[in-house]
Amino acid sequence: QVQLVESGGGLVQAGGSLRLSCVASGRTFRSYAWGWFRQAPGKEREFVAGINWHGDNTKYVDSVKGRFTISRDNAGNAVYLQMNSLKPEDTAVYYCAADLAVAGIVSSIAADYDYWGQGTQVTVSS
Repeated sequence: QVQLVESGGGLVQAGGSLRLSCVASGRTFRSYAWGWFRQAPGKEREFVAGINWHGDNTKYVDSVKGRFTISRDNAGNAVYLQMNSLKPEDTAVYYCAADLAVAGIVSSIAADYDYWGQGTQVTVSS
């Protein structure tokens, strides 16, 4: 089993920044992709950003392009989401996920991901 633990969420004013981290433990695999999703109250879970194992392929939802950056550490056991210029509409619970898929692919579909963290709350005040 793989356990994913997120951290770094919190309360920030609009225009501020946060950096989310997600660390994998347990039976980790080197060749998997990472994704960040978010879910706001009353809304469906939404893909935010993803990165492949090699770190050379990233994908973002249009609403965060230019503001959020996903990255991973060289060992492949952690992924980060740098969030800048935060907006109130970014308020949600953020989840990281691992996809045991072909290394070069980044999926934006939640059902493609095999392991999930418990989530971390991000609240952006206006």
